[in-house]
Amino acid sequence: MTGAVVIVTGPPGAGKSTVARLLAEGSEHPAVHLHTDDFYAAIRKGYVAPWLREAQNQNITVIGVIAAAAVGYARGGYDVMIDGIVGPWFLDPFREAARAGVAFHYVALRPNEAETIRRGVTRGGEKALRDEAVISQMWHAFADLGVLEAHAIDSTNAAAEDTAAFVRAGLSRGQFRLA
Repeated sequence: MTGAVVIVTGPPGAGKSTVARLLAEGSEHPAVHLHTDDFYAAIRKGYVAPWLREAQNQNITVIGVIAAAAVGYARGGYDVMIDGIVGPWFLDPFREAARAGVAFHYVALRPNEAETIRRGVTRGGEKALRDEAVISQMWHAFADLGVLEAHAIDSTNAAAEDTAAFVRAGLSRGQFRLA
């Protein structure tokens, strides 16, 4: 049995990690939580902050590795929850995998800009991105998802558990499946 892959994305502070963890823990099947920051942290020499223009080649490589890892787990029967900043501009490796028979779903958490910035600048963790200008820049990158706009969820006033329940219900209806 092949598992499904769910990309939980959005700007920093949107709640991606918490919601992805809740989805993995609440899965009816064996499940994996892939935290994309861990893939970037594995780069020991030559790392470039992913939001900088000069990080484009690095980001393409890392996203490809994440997609390959997700497919590997899914083919092994695991549901895979990916949390990270995976904008529509990085979906080609996942679409390729979907053509190989793995179901991919895309969910963009998008609290309003003020709430995103508030959450982002106050979150803990030694390496947490707390730069208000960068958080705002990334929020704007998710402000209009074009043809994927139906995959966006306003999580401004929702608790993480409620957001996860909403996502779970949408997944069961096929609402977030990538074509």
